[in-house]
Amino acid sequence: MGPLDQITLTGVRAFGHHGVFADERREGQEFVVDVTLFVDTTQAAASDDVTDTVHYGEVAERIVELVGRDPLNLIEGVAARIADDLLEHPLAHTVRVTIHKPHAPITVPFGDVSVTIQRDAANRGAAA
Repeated sequence: MGPLDQITLTGVRAFGHHGVFADERREGQEFVVDVTLFVDTTQAAASDDVTDTVHYGEVAERIVELVGRDPLNLIEGVAARIADDLLEHPLAHTVRVTIHKPHAPITVPFGDVSVTIQRDAANRGAAA
């Protein structure tokens, strides 16, 4: 197989209760998620049929669902939850997930904090 194509969603906003501190879990906050799925889009390009690709609208809805699930302490775990779930799609070979936590409880001025992970279907659950 040659190089894979990429489907990217940037800035998916979702509300969750993740964090180490009790107030983060109680009050929750907005998280921003960027996802790139590495797929072969050859069949979809030829057929012009959405069923031959990864439907990015469904991916966005799934991200919101996954961020809203049971709280985790670390955004690393939220990123892994999303990556592992999206790799269940039969066309997804690799997925890169970035979780931004723009309202993280940091005591100095900052623009953003994020964690990026990459996983592939061949090594599900292991760093790619």
